[in-house]
Amino acid sequence: MALIKRQQYLDELIELYGTPDIKVITGIRRSGKSVLLQEFVRYLQQQPEAINIVMINLQELEFDQLLEYYALHQYILDHHKEGMTNVLIIDEVQLYPSFELAINSIYAKQIYDIYITGSNAFLLSSDLATLFTGRTVEVKVYPFSFKEYLLYHGITDGFDRAFDEYVRSGGMPGSYPYKSEDRRYAYIQDVYETVLVRDLVDKYHIRNQQEFVNIAEFMMDNIGNLLSANNISTALNHNDSDITRKTVAKYIDYLENAFLFYEAKRYDLKGKKYLARNSKYYLCDAAFRYAVNGTRNMDFGRVYENIVFLELKRRGYEVYVGKLYKKEVDFVAKKRNEQLYIQVSDNISDEKTFQREYTPLLAIRDAYPKMIIARTRHEDYQYEGIQVVDIANWLRK
Repeated sequence: MALIKRQQYLDELIELYGTPDIKVITGIRRSGKSVLLQEFVRYLQQQPEAINIVMINLQELEFDQLLEYYALHQYILDHHKEGMTNVLIIDEVQLYPSFELAINSIYAKQIYDIYITGSNAFLLSSDLATLFTGRTVEVKVYPFSFKEYLLYHGITDGFDRAFDEYVRSGGMPGSYPYKSEDRRYAYIQDVYETVLVRDLVDKYHIRNQQEFVNIAEFMMDNIGNLLSANNISTALNHNDSDITRKTVAKYIDYLENAFLFYEAKRYDLKGKKYLARNSKYYLCDAAFRYAVNGTRNMDFGRVYENIVFLELKRRGYEVYVGKLYKKEVDFVAKKRNEQLYIQVSDNISDEKTFQREYTPLLAIRDAYPKMIIARTRHEDYQYEGIQVVDIANWLRK
């Protein structure tokens, strides 16, 4: 399997190198976290200073003797070297029972620069503050972007065709070596089932597994639609379920914590306030939808919306759904003093469709940039101050 350097995430780790925090690499299973650590090790090995790298992965047989946390703790102490910069890297840390006891003790001694990654069920974003006594910094890893997909496959032209393939294949790099679409989707479905069953069902002792699966698949089928615990429970109760709103809300939290779904809250553009009711949810990778629910209803508009949402997250934006009176703007993207308004569409060659997309943007009176991202297959152009961009071109910028 080919490997590529994921420069964006590597740069984050390099920037954090030498800081006293515990660096925690998070993201959906099999999104490339372990390979990223290997890239970081190669970077450290090329530095002129003397660096002692202690790298541990319990998936490798030579570390079997470290199953107990006190054995892990002692091994880390034994491999510390005076007079050098000591870097501790632990991959799949959840395989060590009570691993946080060892990590917290090592952190308290301030003798290692610490980096860890692990299965999401045991290393959720919401758990970090309670697991570790020291300050943690999270490096969030996403599945492959379109640019990374091109780099992996060595594609330097024919970007329109490559984008169409990326839409169907998604960004889970472990699926790429499989030649047929069926086998790629089988791999992605295996990741999905592992997250749901082995991770979340086991961690949270979910008794009604089918009910939990139904909620995940309902959300998957409704990416880009406004959802709430209330309307999900109502919809499922029409199908002979008696699940409560409270249970649905709890299950949505679990799915978010495992990085399977991301929430986009609503933002009132007139009142400049965040709205508590109804949000949109997007998949960590659109290919999960095809792998689990099939490809008969491709619904490209929703899938493009999902792809743009993830790309904005990769680029460091906080992403919201805009509300302006009775109109909706797909995304309000914020980063420090920067703000963008974005509409996403499949085909805007039809005048009515184009008008539907630009009308909400023209109703916004401030001077922040406005953009329509669609499958135009043309060069960028301007309409009434709105930038109109082909999605494949935008993803490559």
